[in-house]
Amino acid sequence: MILQAKNQLTLQEFLNLPTGEGDITYELIDGQAIPKMSPKKFHSKLTRALLNLIEQCCEGKGEVCPELAVALTRRGRDWMPIPDILYISNERLPLDWDQEGICSVPPDLVIEIISPGQTFGQMAAKAKDYLDAKVLRVWVLDSKARSITVFYPDAAPQTYMGEELLTDCLFEGLEFTVEQMFQKAKIPLDAQ
Repeated sequence: MILQAKNQLTLQEFLNLPTGEGDITYELIDGQAIPKMSPKKFHSKLTRALLNLIEQCCEGKGEVCPELAVALTRRGRDWMPIPDILYISNERLPLDWDQEGICSVPPDLVIEIISPGQTFGQMAAKAKDYLDAKVLRVWVLDSKARSITVFYPDAAPQTYMGEELLTDCLFEGLEFTVEQMFQKAKIPLDAQ
């Protein structure tokens, strides 16, 4: 269900809306409040595994958050997506950041896990929107393909699968294979 507005919602109008019923979370997209798909078991397990990997590498260097709304601009409009995971370094973290509020600056990293009903093409377009909004890296995890595609602002995307080692100059010391991450999440090869 989309919360329809007669006019396009601004970020402030969106933030002033009453909270959704139950566990429905909304994102602000093109001036409308759009419900975010509720994560399922594999999605949750992958989120936890990725959170642990990023937290171990970035401890003391910034904040790693699951499902935290971030205020950005997309095609000249207010945009408030809720990435599956975001990392924001201490260098980008505003001094006055309200720990209970939304993220008010572009994060260093956004991770999106493709959910049932979403396509890689949709997530690649969203990755471009994130990069255009000054996010430094976007990882799109495809659990069916067992891959992570890394999107960069200044280079072509790179897809990692199986035993290929994923490293990134933004995260000194972070290295893992996609298969290691799936094993950490306890998702067997024949799952799906």
